[in-house]
Amino acid sequence: MLGVGVTALTWFAGCMNTLPMFPLGSVLFPYMPLQLRVFEQRYLVMLARVLDSPPAEFGIVLIERGQEVGGGERRFSVGTVARVTQLEAPEGYLGLVVQGERRIEVTEWMPEDPYPLAAVRELPDLDWDDSLLPRREEAEQLVRRTLSLASEFADQEWSPDVALSHDPTAAAWQLAAIAPVGPLDQIVLLRSENMAALLDNTIELTQAAADACAW
Repeated sequence: MLGVGVTALTWFAGCMNTLPMFPLGSVLFPYMPLQLRVFEQRYLVMLARVLDSPPAEFGIVLIERGQEVGGGERRFSVGTVARVTQLEAPEGYLGLVVQGERRIEVTEWMPEDPYPLAAVRELPDLDWDDSLLPRREEAEQLVRRTLSLASEFADQEWSPDVALSHDPTAAAWQLAAIAPVGPLDQIVLLRSENMAALLDNTIELTQAAADACAW
C-alpha cells in the first residue's frame, strides 16, 4: 500500500485543473479497482512524477480509436481519477493497482510532456436516495443472474456472487462496473447524470446484452 501522490496536479479554487492522463482500452469506474502493467517509457516517466506526494492520482479515459501503445489514439472525454493503492516493480514493467475515485470530463488536451496531460473538470457526485432501493435490488438481481448465465459459456471477469459495498452509492457504481456489457455501454453508464439514471442504464444495458447473447 502506498501513501504517495502527484505533483503534476494543478489545483484551482479547490478543483482539479490539469491532470496526467492514461488512456486505456478499458473503463475505470468509481469505487472499483483496476490492475495495470506499465512498460511504455512515457508512462513510466508520468508515474515517477505522480509518485511524489499524496495522493498519487492520474486520470483514466477509454481509447475510442487506436492502440494503447505508441500514442496517436483518439480518446473519450469522460473518465475517472485513479488513485494508486499498490505498486510493485518486477523486471521489465511496473505493476499497479489503482482505485477509481471521482468522475472527470476532459475540457482540453494539452501538449504531451512526454505523457498525455489534460485540463479537466470534476463531474458531480451521484446522490443516493433510499426510494431507489427497489431499482438497486432489481439491477443487482439482473446483473448477478446475467453473470451466472454468461459464466456457463465463458470465463467472466467478475463472479456472480462478488461482494458489493454496504454503502449504497458505492454498490450502485460497482454493479455498473461488473455488468457484463462492452466498453461503449460502460461509457454510457459512466456518463449517467443521476443515480436513478445509473440504475436504469445498468438494467437496460444488462438486459440488452443478455437478450443479444440469448443464453
